Amino acid sequence: MRRLYLFLAFVGFAVPTYFLGAFLREHGLDLPLLLSLPFANKAATFFTSDLILTAIIFLVYAFRDLQRRRQRNWWMYLLATLLVGPSLSLPLFLYLRERQVEMQIPEESE
Repeated sequence: MRRLYLFLAFVGFAVPTYFLGAFLREHGLDLPLLLSLPFANKAATFFTSDLILTAIIFLVYAFRDLQRRRQRNWWMYLLATLLVGPSLSLPLFLYLRERQVEMQIPEESE
C-alpha cells in the first residue's frame, strides 16, 4: 500500500501543477483571475467549496492524529495542502503514516 500512496502523492502533485502551469502560460500571474475562476459560477463554486471543506477536514484529522502519535511534522501537511491541495497532502500523510506503522510492527519470523 505504501508504494500506492507514494504514487498517488506524485499524481496528486503532478496533475494540479500541470493545470496551474497551463493557466500561467496562458494568462501569466493574473492573481485576480486565478482567484475568481474557482467561483465563476455555481458549479465551480460547488467543487471549490467541497475542496476547501475537504482540506479543512483533512487538516483537522491529520493534526489530531499527529498529536496522538506524538509527531511534529504537521507543518508539512499544512504546506502541501496550501500549495497544492489535499490531492498531495492526503496520500503523503497516508504514505508516511503507513511507513511509521510498518516500522513499529515487528516482522514475523518463520
